[in-house]
Amino acid sequence: MGYVDDLRQIVGNQPLNLVGVAVAVINENGDILLQRRLDGKWGVPGGFMELGESTEEAGRREVLEETGLEIGKLDLVGVISGKEHFVKLPNGDEFYPVTIAYSSKEIKGGILKADGKESNEAMFFKASELPDGLNPLIKGLIKQYFTSL
Repeated sequence: MGYVDDLRQIVGNQPLNLVGVAVAVINENGDILLQRRLDGKWGVPGGFMELGESTEEAGRREVLEETGLEIGKLDLVGVISGKEHFVKLPNGDEFYPVTIAYSSKEIKGGILKADGKESNEAMFFKASELPDGLNPLIKGLIKQYFTSL
């Protein structure tokens, strides 16, 4: 079990602040890596930090686990938090995410492949041709990333 699962064993469904990462991986053509999650929404790789892990370590781990790609240097894009991002999951778990958003233009290796557990498709898109069904939070992050270039 992971850190969040361990916490849930103690606190049940009550609201938590949970820290996570989102990583915009950009290839040599300037295209952004997106994955279609099992709920059908597109987003960037990411997830919650494990206990003792740095945000950078979490970002690299999540990208590798979810897409098969190993990335290098991460650049901070921003931090997203606040009550407007409150989440209540179908199982009753509630949380307020604190999301540290990074970008990386350094793909060091690996073979692009969706993990089949959290996403069923992973591919690069041009910024002008993003797919329908993009997670609204991620859409804002992508816009923020491309306007910061």
